[in-house]
Amino acid sequence: MKLIYTGKTKNVFDNLDGTYTLKLKDDATGKDGVFDPGMNQVGLTIEGLGRESLRLSEYYFRKLSAAGVPTHFVDCDFEEVTMKILPAELFGKGLEFVCRRLSWGSFVRRYGQYTTQGENLDYLVEVTLKSDEREDPPIAPESLVALGIMTDAEYAECHRLTREVARLIHEDLTSHGLELADIKFEFGKCDGKITLVDEFSAGVMRALRDGEVVAPMELAGLVLGE
Repeated sequence: MKLIYTGKTKNVFDNLDGTYTLKLKDDATGKDGVFDPGMNQVGLTIEGLGRESLRLSEYYFRKLSAAGVPTHFVDCDFEEVTMKILPAELFGKGLEFVCRRLSWGSFVRRYGQYTTQGENLDYLVEVTLKSDEREDPPIAPESLVALGIMTDAEYAECHRLTREVARLIHEDLTSHGLELADIKFEFGKCDGKITLVDEFSAGVMRALRDGEVVAPMELAGLVLGE
C-alpha cells in the first residue's frame, strides 16, 4: 500500500489494485480535550475509537447498500482497523453535506438570534467546503455551480441523497432508543455515479439519548446492541 493522504481521523492508502484503504485513527475532533463533531481540528485521542468507528461504518454501509444507496464500501478488517473502498472522484477539493434534523452545535452558534437548541429543522441541508485553514466555510448551491465545483443536477442528487440517508439513519437510531440531531456526508463519483463516501462514526453525527449527545465510545455499542 502507498500512503496518499494523512487526515485528522484517518489515513488513506492506494492498494495499487484499483481500490483504496482507510486506516481509522483513535483521534477525535474537538477542542481542549472536549469532543465536538462540529469542530475541524483534533481535540483528543480516545483509545479504541478507530475500531468502534469501523464497526459502525460497516453496519451502516451494509444497511445502506441493501437499501439501494450507492456507497464506496468494499470490506473491512477489524484487526488492522482498516476499510477497503472504491476510488471516488471528489467534488472540487471535497464538500460536506450537513443534514440538520435538530438545531444544535455550530448552527445555534451562528443563528442563535433565530433558533434555540433542539428546535426541529426538518432535515435542513447545508453544504460546506472542506478546508481546515478556512474553517470549512458554508457555500450556496449557486456558488457551487458558478465555481464549477458541481452542476445543478449533481447538487440536486447529493441533496436528495443527504436527506434520504439521514432519514434512514434516524429511523435506525430510533429503533435503538436514540435520535439523530445532525449528520454530515461526503459524496464522490465512482465510475461516474454519485456515491456516498467517507465513514460513519460519532465524529460525523450527533446522536442523542434522553436529550444528551452520546459519547463517541458508546455509540457503536448502543446501535449494535453490545
